[in-house]
Amino acid sequence: MNKITVIGLGAGSLEQLTLGLYRKLKNYTGTIYTRTLDHPAVKALVEEDVRFESFDTFYEEAEQFEQVYENIVQTLCDKASSQEIIYAVPGHPMLAEKTVQLLLEKEGVEIDLKGGQSYLDDMFTALKIDPIEGFQFIDATSFEREELQYQNHIVFCQVYDAMIASEVKLTLLEDLTADHPVTVVKAAGSTEEKIIRVSLEELDRVVEVDNLTSVYITPVEKAQLNHQFFRLREVIRDLRGPGGCPWDQKQTHESLRKYLIEEAYEFIDAVNRLDDEHMVEELGDVLLQVMLHSQIGEDEGFFTINDVIKTVTEKMIRRHPHVFGEAQAETAEQVLVNWEEIKREEKGGQLPESKLDDVPRSFPALLQAEELQKKAGKVGFDWDDVESVKDKVEEEWNEFLEAKETDDREEMEKEFGDWLFAIANLARHYKINGENALQRTNEKFRSRFSSMEKQAGAAGKTLDKYTLDGLEELWVNAKLNNKGE
Repeated sequence: MNKITVIGLGAGSLEQLTLGLYRKLKNYTGTIYTRTLDHPAVKALVEEDVRFESFDTFYEEAEQFEQVYENIVQTLCDKASSQEIIYAVPGHPMLAEKTVQLLLEKEGVEIDLKGGQSYLDDMFTALKIDPIEGFQFIDATSFEREELQYQNHIVFCQVYDAMIASEVKLTLLEDLTADHPVTVVKAAGSTEEKIIRVSLEELDRVVEVDNLTSVYITPVEKAQLNHQFFRLREVIRDLRGPGGCPWDQKQTHESLRKYLIEEAYEFIDAVNRLDDEHMVEELGDVLLQVMLHSQIGEDEGFFTINDVIKTVTEKMIRRHPHVFGEAQAETAEQVLVNWEEIKREEKGGQLPESKLDDVPRSFPALLQAEELQKKAGKVGFDWDDVESVKDKVEEEWNEFLEAKETDDREEMEKEFGDWLFAIANLARHYKINGENALQRTNEKFRSRFSSMEKQAGAAGKTLDKYTLDGLEELWVNAKLNNKGE
């Protein structure tokens, strides 16, 4: 395979070419391949009878830019298999030129890169910015929102058409407001240079773009980025740091324990109410607790939020080989089997001293009872049928009554706990979530009691002014008023 000489045409007019490159192109007797004819230098050379063959039609035929570049590179390699060829590209060959990068990856192809003025120098001049302040150069045809660093100067290149401009706009609107100012730069450094300032929402409406168009975003103030993770981390660090909040500064892992539990339950409450707005708020409160614990860990030199994120990310990848690896899992049950097996492997194949060790002692008592019974049931330590469980419930209740007869408070508590444990087991055998069932009853009681209070208020009274019979009447009315609960 012969050599491919790649020549950069500069950012704009023919004057940007060095004399040597101009002569090489002018005196070449064959056909020069170029990615596009839509470039000032190419148009000028065509007028001087230089022959070009472009790949403009490739853009019309392919559905994605990646395929366009692959097709261009393959064509160039095919042409170069029988002769040396020249390939001319806009700007500098090593700046935002995907086809050149793909050519350099090809084995057995000799690539000779020749000059070409980068348009970035002219871009910095046109915008009057210094890239040392922080600069990000983004290919508008291929980028992810997560890559964008809004506190830097951002330049999107290859904003070829209105569709790309629209995609850039829609991505930016995820983080910026519709009236956020953007600058459109066309043909930087050439006689046709234009600088147009518009609002973000107007980017794909009022500006005609072409292959020499770039879009510039000025550094964004931190206050506009409060939805991004780094801002939350900064705020928590400031609260715990010098000059921060005295309350936050004195907290420890131990002092914050109850708040994490409370916030988790408040989120569950929002879920039960199908209240999306409060779900957002309560999840934020849960995240706040995670951030505070992580900052305490960082302050004490033991771990940081990065360790927390890295640990859970790697765990999710490791425990989902059916997604990130070669394993197969077609059902949720298969996923759980894989999960447990991977957990055992992570612990070196060593089993815990007890199968019940995986059930946290800090769980609410009812939930803990259900989980303990599930673990025991997996090894066969369970009732064969629900009738036996019902008999056990009755047996435990009778034992409680016997303890009650002796007025032994400690024994009564033990037997009552045994009865509740049996009730939880009965719920499990009926495939009823005891925690959810009790929560539903709690809500029903709240609703009916609130109805009683409203009835009393309508009569100009409070509940404590009623006799027990009067309260019972209010309760019956509340049940009638809240049927279907």
